[in-house]
Amino acid sequence: MNVSLRQLKVFMVVARSKNFSRAGAEIGLTQPAISRCINELETQLGLRLVDRTTREVALTDAGHTLAGSLDRVLDELEIALLQTHGAEAKTSGRVRVAAAPTVSATLMPKCLLASRARYPEISLALVDQVQRAVLGSVRAGDVDFGIVVAPQGADDLYGEALMSEPFCLVSRSDHPLASQAAVHWSELSGENLVLLDQGSGSRPLIDRALATQKVQCAVTQELGHVSTIFRMVQEGLGVSILPPLALPLPENSALAVRPLLPAFERTIMLVRRKNRSLSPVALTVWELIKEVVRERHSLRQAVI
Repeated sequence: MNVSLRQLKVFMVVARSKNFSRAGAEIGLTQPAISRCINELETQLGLRLVDRTTREVALTDAGHTLAGSLDRVLDELEIALLQTHGAEAKTSGRVRVAAAPTVSATLMPKCLLASRARYPEISLALVDQVQRAVLGSVRAGDVDFGIVVAPQGADDLYGEALMSEPFCLVSRSDHPLASQAAVHWSELSGENLVLLDQGSGSRPLIDRALATQKVQCAVTQELGHVSTIFRMVQEGLGVSILPPLALPLPENSALAVRPLLPAFERTIMLVRRKNRSLSPVALTVWELIKEVVRERHSLRQAVI
């Protein structure tokens, strides 16, 4: 059997993109060259790996089996090859990191700047996605790793905690609760809530806190963007519960932030596929992000 590494890599790109033309554009080959590689691989294996239509391709059962096994094997092979380059492999190359919106907006700019300054040969690309999409991208191998709110039911992922922070109340500054130094969760009963939607990693934690504290209130709006929540609260449509990373408040807004008691915290984590080693360059970025975020969080805590 004379199967080449090139054929296997082309097959994996086709399996992911489900289209010969898109696969070719991704790896710099023409559509006929992609088709030829797949035909040669099928001939060598004596199996049909893809079913072709005029616009898309679909994996056969044999194709699904091969793709599932090959993903891990090619990952390990790539890591082994990179490690032979020694220290250079750790500080040059491309790394893709997915992060939830509040993390992308508040933590990642400093991480990107630190990476550019310390490792100019590393191309660090940020993929800004809601939590569910981040987890999906990590599982699919579309990114090297992700940064999310500690997920439930993610035993297939390995995670390391970066920081924890308590939720707080955001209201209009003329709201009665804004006159207090801190607000107890029970005082939210009867309020209209404007919250992050279910795509957010924070929402299940907020719902759990409300249930634990037996808060009786109506969730009148569920939104995907913090900026929209601020506008809704500003207009008097309700109050909101947000993590500190969603701050600062918009400039010149008539909004107030108050701590919620007792404190319910969310944990921000780095996550990657379990039992899959990161490439040396991705591990370098993983460690850099830990350093930058923890330093930032320590300074913030000292100020508070």
